[in-house]
Amino acid sequence: MSYTPNSSRYSEMQYRRCGKSGLKLSAISLGLWHNFGHVDQLENCSNILKLAFDRGITHFDLANNYGPPPGSAEENFGRLLKRDFSGYRDEMIISTKAGYTMWDGPYGDWGSKKYLVSSLDQSLKRLNLNYVDIFYHHRPDPETPLEETMAALDLIVRQGKALYVGISNYGPIEAARAIQLLKELGTPCIIHQPKYSMYERWIEDGLLDLLGNEGVGCIPFSPLAQGMLTDKYLKGIPSDSRAAKAHGALQQNQITEERLVQLNQLNAIAESRGQKLAQMALSWILRDDRITSVLVGASKPEQLADSLACLSNISFSKIELDQIENILI
Repeated sequence: MSYTPNSSRYSEMQYRRCGKSGLKLSAISLGLWHNFGHVDQLENCSNILKLAFDRGITHFDLANNYGPPPGSAEENFGRLLKRDFSGYRDEMIISTKAGYTMWDGPYGDWGSKKYLVSSLDQSLKRLNLNYVDIFYHHRPDPETPLEETMAALDLIVRQGKALYVGISNYGPIEAARAIQLLKELGTPCIIHQPKYSMYERWIEDGLLDLLGNEGVGCIPFSPLAQGMLTDKYLKGIPSDSRAAKAHGALQQNQITEERLVQLNQLNAIAESRGQKLAQMALSWILRDDRITSVLVGASKPEQLADSLACLSNISFSKIELDQIENILI
């Protein structure tokens, strides 16, 4: 049976302008870093995407290396886009990135013009699209001149392969140079995608101020600290959790006794707000109007629905913010 989206989907979501651009993003965006590779069940992927779209999520975030294996998240998304969402492309913001290793040899990584243009061409084939809405350089390249990398982003927009460009994982100094170079080229940087959560706050040391002053949007990833900021770890490390896996993104040694005490204290504040810990962690990020959107992942539709509930309460009292700061010190 063909998919028909929820007719009231746009009334359920908040939309925020991306810096000084004309683009608005849903306050919650769906990241396809995990759970959308060939190792995952395609119908579960489809159900997550349908719930997202039904609830007003318009932004779907990919990268060339998402999977596993690398490239498979783009392939699966492209397949489902054609099958389930063929009439709704113009209601979606689809982004992808390049910057990490994708193929052997000297041209399959980092930030050269050769790599970025070739990678996006491959991404477009996997996605079965003529263009993406946002194309990011995924990480700074210490060896390629930044002028070359930014010129590649400018070229990609002029070729019609992307409507907008952004950067990811850039520190304040590198970001300031990149933003200025793109401004001079006539293709402004409209968004930065950094890692940010209650436990990863480096962007507060200059980057957020820079983005606010320059009119560049901000869309944090890993807002739940790889799942640590959920109720999953309140009593320790479950056997089926990421922290229990030897090579997971969250390591067991990060779940210390001190951290468990913090998590339970934060959870108490969340409960007093009528929220789960994960919902409060997302609301805490969205309280800042310099944040355009926050990227969440989901392994099943119910998990995404749980995250979306954060939007019902993104305001914090000064008392609550002070209590959170005192816990995190």
